[in-house]
Amino acid sequence: MATITLKGNPIHTNGELPKVGGHAPQLHLVDKDLNDITLDNFKGKKKLLNIVPSLDTPVCAASTRKFNQFAAGRDDVVMLVISADLPFAQGRFCTGEHIDKVIPLSTMRSNQTSKDYGVLITDGPLAGITARAVVVLDENDKVLYTELVPEIAQEPDYDKALAALG
Repeated sequence: MATITLKGNPIHTNGELPKVGGHAPQLHLVDKDLNDITLDNFKGKKKLLNIVPSLDTPVCAASTRKFNQFAAGRDDVVMLVISADLPFAQGRFCTGEHIDKVIPLSTMRSNQTSKDYGVLITDGPLAGITARAVVVLDENDKVLYTELVPEIAQEPDYDKALAALG
């Protein structure tokens, strides 16, 4: 369990982020076409997992826009934004914000990914959705970098996350 804050008030996650150097847990997510998605869908690519509570918040939207900008011209990397939003809402957000390099994925069918990555919020007003975190994986799903953002209303450390991608 990890402690983070929501506007200064402590809340908790179900566990810890995957260990750097270890193998990433499998993904169990849903894409815009309601297909089940796993890490196998992105074989051979570096992956940046931008895990956010909801794209319908300013900080989540800002991080998604910034990672979308970085992804331009990077054919070796896939940027994934993972949230509890329904795929339809994710699609509207991406269309409205001209997000075309980040792949939105939903936890709508299962909290398994949230649990496996240790980011499921277990108490407080956001219980049941994810904390804000970034996880970077290499082409073989080895964990290169992790960040659990300590205050949910704070943006992640973009420079460190992007440096981990090389």
